[in-house]
Amino acid sequence: MRIIDDITNFIFLEDISPECPMEEGNFTEEKHSTEERRSMEKYRSIAPGRKENPAKADAIFVPGGSYPELPERAAQLWKAGYAPYIVPSGKYSVTMGKFTGVKSKADIYGKNYAFECEFYTDVMVSKGVDPDSIIPEAEAQFTAENARFSRKVLDARGIRPKKAILCCKGYHSRRCLMYYQLNFPETEFLIAPVYLDVARENWYQTDRGQRKVLGELARLGTQFTPELTPEWQALWRQDIKKG
Repeated sequence: MRIIDDITNFIFLEDISPECPMEEGNFTEEKHSTEERRSMEKYRSIAPGRKENPAKADAIFVPGGSYPELPERAAQLWKAGYAPYIVPSGKYSVTMGKFTGVKSKADIYGKNYAFECEFYTDVMVSKGVDPDSIIPEAEAQFTAENARFSRKVLDARGIRPKKAILCCKGYHSRRCLMYYQLNFPETEFLIAPVYLDVARENWYQTDRGQRKVLGELARLGTQFTPELTPEWQALWRQDIKKG
């Protein structure tokens, strides 16, 4: 159905395939059957602007959350030489007021983490990432702050990425890209999505998938608009000048 395809291609962005590179026994392969993977490839093949062999980047951004699959993916990309730095961002959800725990693989990552950034860092180090290559940001409580505060921590180190990889949930990719583009207007972004239970090929088939994807459409209007007001832009420019 055309409307489903239009929404899918707007919300789900993909420049770097989840299978490139992936370690044996990764989440995507375990989660989906052969038939589902074929369906996924059908949708990925029509993803606008997809790059099969993207050039190396200067940093990998990972907006906060509770799923280890995101920092695991970032670690895989770092180990494959896609970028020298990873910037995990997140304190905890502003709606929850605390980090409520790991939502998958708790048997592996079962520590009592205080912040999302702490959780992400622990996952990446356990996967072989050099701690010196991790630039943490531990104050953000929502997506706009993930982008804004990541800019601050990189500016403080004098790092101005010309190209960066954004590692996020598939259905979160459009909103993440818009916020990060706003805060890094000089940077070219590549999207490396992570598909959990809501993916390009199945989001419209479940109530949860519809809530997540259509919720993203709504948030793109209600959340993004304040970021574009003259008052916010003036504050943003002031912050950038302060470094």
